[in-house]
Amino acid sequence: MVTLHRPDRLNAVTATMLRELGEAWDRADADDAVRAVIVTGAGRAFCAGADLGAGGSTFHYSRASAGGAPAPRRPAARKATSARGRAANAEEHRDGGGTVTLRIFDMKKPVIAAINGPAVGFGITFTLPMDIRIASSSARIGFVFARRGVVPEACSTWFLPRLVGMSQAAEWVYTGRVFSAEEAMAGRLVSRVVAPDALLPTARALAREIADNTSAISVTLARQMMWKLLGADHPMDAHRLDSQAMFWTGRSADAREGITAFLEKRQARFPLRPSADLPPFYPWWPSRPPSASRD
Repeated sequence: MVTLHRPDRLNAVTATMLRELGEAWDRADADDAVRAVIVTGAGRAFCAGADLGAGGSTFHYSRASAGGAPAPRRPAARKATSARGRAANAEEHRDGGGTVTLRIFDMKKPVIAAINGPAVGFGITFTLPMDIRIASSSARIGFVFARRGVVPEACSTWFLPRLVGMSQAAEWVYTGRVFSAEEAMAGRLVSRVVAPDALLPTARALAREIADNTSAISVTLARQMMWKLLGADHPMDAHRLDSQAMFWTGRSADAREGITAFLEKRQARFPLRPSADLPPFYPWWPSRPPSASRD
């Protein structure tokens, strides 16, 4: 489990936290014992967005995202909490929140957001490439960028309309208002709303169901097939990829074990591991590093 842990600042994000999140995704992908990742926040908040400790200059080449933790009273805290980058101009700058979400987009493991409290700005946009979002009934969510004089970041203008539809995305982004967990579920942003004390048990039970009953290879491939095909313009693209993946998995040791276990009415013990056993065509999408020059 990944826990954002700055409870005294409502887990507002800093450059250090962005780097540590990237490291967490790398460790999870490299460890075959990790079958799913749960992300939550310490204390009463999930994530209040960017730490606004630098005041009006917070987003001068900022690598974090708009949000809501108010500036601390002590100026000395500003340097430690600033999430600024070093880009000299707009063409060179790469949004730090986007580097986090792009890395999640390429994850081999499912990622579950357990939104335990306020999630605004980056606090909600970085959950968009996660696979499942479960919210506590005490959660409050906001795409508050227009109320801070900036724009949505962390690739959210790509993810959000695909998840909830253009009309719902536009309403939330254009107004910048903070809304309830129930509205988030009605708008299809989260799949469940549960009582606060049921949030982590619900997320863990879901992760355990994946870990105990499925092939890690199947889940890795299915995750990327669904995400990467969101941009396809014809179902033929899915047909070609389905065919290739089914040809390979249908002849794999995991398929033999899955079918045998079903026939023998026992728990399957899938032998293949994402660190070493993914098919030769994986990854099939072109690499697009965030630091690459624009076309």
